[in-house]
Amino acid sequence: MHAAKGILTTRGGMTSHAAVVARGMGRPCVAGAGGISVDYNSQVLAAGGKFIRAGEVITLDGATGEVFVGSVAMIEPAMSGDFGTLMEWADKHRRMGVRTNAETPMDAETARKFGAEGIGLCRTEHMFFDPQRILAVRQMIISNTESGRRAALAVLLPFQREDFRQLFTIMAGLPVTIRLLDPPLHEFLPHQDAEMQEVADSLGTELSVIRQRAEELSEANPMLGHRGCRLGIAFPEIYEMQARAIFEGAIAVAKETGNAPVPEIMIPLVGMKKELEITRAQVDKVAAEVFAETGTTIEYSVGTMIELPRAAMLADKIAEVADFFSFGTNDLTQTVFGLSRDDAGKFLPHYVEAGILPKDPFVSIDIEGVGEMVRIAAEKGRRTKPKLKMGICGEHGGDPASIAFCEQVGLDYVSCSPFRVPVARLAAAQAALGVAGDRTA
Repeated sequence: MHAAKGILTTRGGMTSHAAVVARGMGRPCVAGAGGISVDYNSQVLAAGGKFIRAGEVITLDGATGEVFVGSVAMIEPAMSGDFGTLMEWADKHRRMGVRTNAETPMDAETARKFGAEGIGLCRTEHMFFDPQRILAVRQMIISNTESGRRAALAVLLPFQREDFRQLFTIMAGLPVTIRLLDPPLHEFLPHQDAEMQEVADSLGTELSVIRQRAEELSEANPMLGHRGCRLGIAFPEIYEMQARAIFEGAIAVAKETGNAPVPEIMIPLVGMKKELEITRAQVDKVAAEVFAETGTTIEYSVGTMIELPRAAMLADKIAEVADFFSFGTNDLTQTVFGLSRDDAGKFLPHYVEAGILPKDPFVSIDIEGVGEMVRIAAEKGRRTKPKLKMGICGEHGGDPASIAFCEQVGLDYVSCSPFRVPVARLAAAQAALGVAGDRTA
């Protein structure tokens, strides 16, 4: 995906991992194009009676899902003229803040140009796939001793610190919400023998050992398995390294610019208060250590993603140890419906056509079910902490209908992909005016 100019898949949908990662990289993506077939042997793509061979040019419209044969003239978007004026009007009327989902300097800068007011979701795992650091990541995963993992994490620390330093600099004092490592570890492991051999050589072990470790880490349903805060509890050294990188990066920016950032550290997949207590204690311990070492103290907050039904139902208890909630509606939709966002694209269109669902729930939030979970969690969380900050960072954060729902619930901000920031700003204003009109009436 790093090498690609755009992504076209026959499986999945708007919130499948291919689409989400592509948006994070700033790549146009059309996912789940079921009318297209690919013959891998002959390297030919077929659709609508047309045949396109490997090496030929196609153009993707990631907004509409259209695929064009050949090259199509395009225009660079600009926040100026009448459009700029419209955005100014929108900003005067909207109540909710609009942030971006970003983890690269390019995405952060793009979002700032489009008016983003901070980062609502920085997915740190995307940083781990960089060619300069993936070997150290794999060494950390393969090692079955804490000392071995800490040695590999020490190699990753300066990379992560620089990642955060750049983001804090670009955001210039705006809030930056950083999600600690979330996906299952096996996602970072190689699948080809040559790459496995590279890891084996770096650790001075046999290829068979690497294969065995990979087999141990494989899961039948990894999205419901050993991921999120469960990783931080099983391997606390991972979250400790990330927390250190965040605080050291933030303090470096504070000293360089005189404008101290306020990191918002987000613990993923929390379903129990005790999970957040344990992982928050890890973060607070590292913060105290870094502050003592540098002689500098900065403000920070620790919160969680609400992406499990249990977390929503027990939000009042979780709020006792959380400074903020961010609703991860991609996974919340999966867990409420019992759907896989990577596979549901095969049959969800039939559900919409048959009137079973009004819209694809991964595109526009399901207000009756998923939305009710958000509403319950918001009410319970604020019952414990009336000023608890709350936002949404799932892909619904760029959907106007979902944004209108967030306004009704009283969330503080929405976060979306960089190029969807203008849409979110306008939708947030329309939602605020609509709510105001309803109240007047």
